[in-house]
Amino acid sequence: MTSASGAQYAPAPMPAPVVAPGEFVFAAIGLDHGHIYGMTEGLIGAGGTLAWVYDPDPQKVEAFRTRFPQVRVARSEAEVLDDPAVLLVAGAAVTADRCALGLRVIEAGKDYFTDKAPLTTLDQLAAAREATARTGRKYAVYYSERIHVEAAVLAGQLVERGAIGRVVQVLGLGPHRLGTGRPDWFFEKERYGGILCDIGSHNMEQMLYFTGATDGRVTNAAIANYHHPEHPELDDFGEASVALEGGASGYCRVDWFTPDGLGTWGDGRTFLLGTDGYIELRKYIDVAREAEGGHVFLVDSDGEHHLRANGQVGFPYFGQLILDVLERTENAMTQAHAFKAAELALQAQAQAVVLA
Repeated sequence: MTSASGAQYAPAPMPAPVVAPGEFVFAAIGLDHGHIYGMTEGLIGAGGTLAWVYDPDPQKVEAFRTRFPQVRVARSEAEVLDDPAVLLVAGAAVTADRCALGLRVIEAGKDYFTDKAPLTTLDQLAAAREATARTGRKYAVYYSERIHVEAAVLAGQLVERGAIGRVVQVLGLGPHRLGTGRPDWFFEKERYGGILCDIGSHNMEQMLYFTGATDGRVTNAAIANYHHPEHPELDDFGEASVALEGGASGYCRVDWFTPDGLGTWGDGRTFLLGTDGYIELRKYIDVAREAEGGHVFLVDSDGEHHLRANGQVGFPYFGQLILDVLERTENAMTQAHAFKAAELALQAQAQAVVLA
């Protein structure tokens, strides 16, 4: 194994804040999923100013205030939506409620940044598409396993530079640890949407992003509950294959079977096959070798290269999103892309054969 060197492998400069304090004001509504913390930290890191938080559960609000003591606690959702200074609302509500919250945010004249999965039904998707097209407001999505993982950011830079030629397949593995203390809604299919709708949305987004495709077709999908009979509506396993626009293919496997002995919540990996090489991402851990993740393995005509992404590339998405809101551009992620990833995840969930 050789270390990568040379300008062709050097990461882009670390992103810096794109606005000064007070120039981009945002709020948080809906604290049902812990991803709200990463969403908030990402926006603050890019220069955003957190003004408000609202959730009907005071315990969730107090925990949020512990992390972000500068935030003001709103008495109601309306108090946040009526504040003209707030440009964007970030939310991680129960998955089935994310679209309704987003529509209220949009109708209040603000942009919306939601945790994935951004919605749970095709009817919700149609409503979100109509609202964004009619108002010009944004329904941005926190597909964290790409936009908030430095290995994936670096891989995107490499693909853009042509390091592996044309990407012809994206293979994603998304194991997760179920753990304990999950809320009741997490085990109710109507509320969390199913494993391919939920975790699978990350993988659908990466298939589109790394291949540059704008459309795709689910060719095979399956789900199962292999090991959790006490939660009959839980999918603990899911897989899907996608034929992507332009001829590339995608495959993902997602599950809730991370064993207790692994040093992190999941050994997430992504494999990119190109016409001139391939890339493997070991995002969160290098099993039995290193506890830290952020590993990018690149094989090309020059040899084998091990690149370390953590602390090298940062998370440009958040600054790009802030500037998109201020300048009405689409550089962080297009609306069509965000919705297409969700649509493919919903189609995979709907088409899935039940294995067990």
